[in-house]
Amino acid sequence: MNVKITGSGSYIPKKIVANIDFSKHVFLNEDGTSFHHPNNIIAEKFKEITGISERRYADENLVTSDIAFFAAEKAIADAKIDPETLDYIIFAHNFGNVKLGAIQGDAIPSLAARVKQKLRIKNPKCVAYDVLFGCPGWIEGVIQANAFIKAGIAKKCLVIGAETLSRVVDIHDRDSMIYSDGAGATILEATTDEGGILNHTSATFATDEADYLFFGNSFNKELDPDVRYIKMHGRKIYEFALSQVPNAMKECLDETGIDISEVKKVLIHQANEKMDEAIINRFFKLYNQNTPEGIMPMSIHKLGNSSVATVPTLYDLLIKGKLENQEVHKGDVIIFASVGAGMNINAIVYRL
Repeated sequence: MNVKITGSGSYIPKKIVANIDFSKHVFLNEDGTSFHHPNNIIAEKFKEITGISERRYADENLVTSDIAFFAAEKAIADAKIDPETLDYIIFAHNFGNVKLGAIQGDAIPSLAARVKQKLRIKNPKCVAYDVLFGCPGWIEGVIQANAFIKAGIAKKCLVIGAETLSRVVDIHDRDSMIYSDGAGATILEATTDEGGILNHTSATFATDEADYLFFGNSFNKELDPDVRYIKMHGRKIYEFALSQVPNAMKECLDETGIDISEVKKVLIHQANEKMDEAIINRFFKLYNQNTPEGIMPMSIHKLGNSSVATVPTLYDLLIKGKLENQEVHKGDVIIFASVGAGMNINAIVYRL
């Protein structure tokens, strides 16, 4: 028995926010002082480093569970299954439902339960729960679904990754330009077909690394100090990702016995173009090889970093032929990999 993705769907918000839209923002240093450079220079440097020219924000009336539902509907339709036959709904996010302008996240009931309600699933044996695992949450949800199916306690699972990061950013922190909103979903099923999930690995580094991503005060010292926003130590994350993610990917691939030459695509969490390029180059260097051209599809340029939604959205766009100059075929080997708050890393080797 193998476990395969039989359907996928994504929701990309319609609202486009370009770098130029940050021209009137008042960006500050951590100590509250002003930058010496004007915003156009900040935006240019930002694009050079991250590769992001625009990102997507959810409509004001939508929250994370809403956009997750849209992606889930598409995945269910793509898999051609009856939602009542789902055994698990596993929903990866990090901040719950955050209404625009609110200072609290809402995760009661769980977002997975809300999606189940929106899907109108009456079957009580369809268990719905949330996963908080940083940006690698969707991949971790897939690993859990794989375990349930392999153990014989599930046949079909819906795994969702969705986030509205635009609601938890400090507008005075230039790092806020990285984040975006979005949702991706997949159906995993037991199958007798060849391929599917061949191997996986996960790890949590929480000694010195736990606080690399955290909730902190606004850089604007005049704002309420009790309201917190997502913050990160970018350089530390970059160095951690570069040292740990390629090793995790190699360990995961080597345990399958598949040669590196068989890997056709690597779908990495779309966090930062320079970081992702460094990770993929380091990965192939571990095999004394140059990075093949086009092996790492990218969506970050137009969609930004939507945390847990980036990998399932990227997969959905790739599998549906919606990424320019990118295609995959049945039997191709791909690698999923991610890094994020925790600090957590994980990887999956998958044959289409």
